[in-house]
Amino acid sequence: MAREPSGIAWVERFPTSKSTDGLIDGFRQRCEAFLAALQDAGAAVDINATLRPPERAYLMHWSFVINAGEVEADDAPPRAGVDIEWVHRKPDGSADLAASRAAAAEMVHGYDIAHRPSLTSLHIFGKAIDMSIEWDGALKIKQRGGKTRTIGSLPRTGLNHELWAVGATYGVLKLPTDPPHWSSTGH
Repeated sequence: MAREPSGIAWVERFPTSKSTDGLIDGFRQRCEAFLAALQDAGAAVDINATLRPPERAYLMHWSFVINAGEVEADDAPPRAGVDIEWVHRKPDGSADLAASRAAAAEMVHGYDIAHRPSLTSLHIFGKAIDMSIEWDGALKIKQRGGKTRTIGSLPRTGLNHELWAVGATYGVLKLPTDPPHWSSTGH
């Protein structure tokens, strides 16, 4: 069977869930409680990703490393169920490295990747959520256990360290190096 060349068409395949329904028991309930506290406090939350199929993680990872020049397209290993051809060819059949890298770049931009995707991301296991959080003014939010905490510091986004502490009371931990990423472990 012929493999399909890499490129933007792959981005819509193997979609990532944006629902907490895909999160594992325990973490799902902790996330939903934190999300409810954010909503009750008046914060705007946009969930970008929860459960990610391993096939999507494969596509995201290899498109990123090919685009970044960390590996050549012909070094990307195959994956069962993903009939992608990373190596684009010139009319004479030789490898077209520029076209291969350009197709990988299309995918990186289509996925809106900012950080190197992991092949073993906690998203694959339903233990992570990517979300944008914003609010105006001081945020008066309930921590787990019911105590209200007022956050008046900047930024008024998910990058606020005081908000990270509130999330931790729910068992939803912030990965500081990845702006939208929260998880069961902080990784």
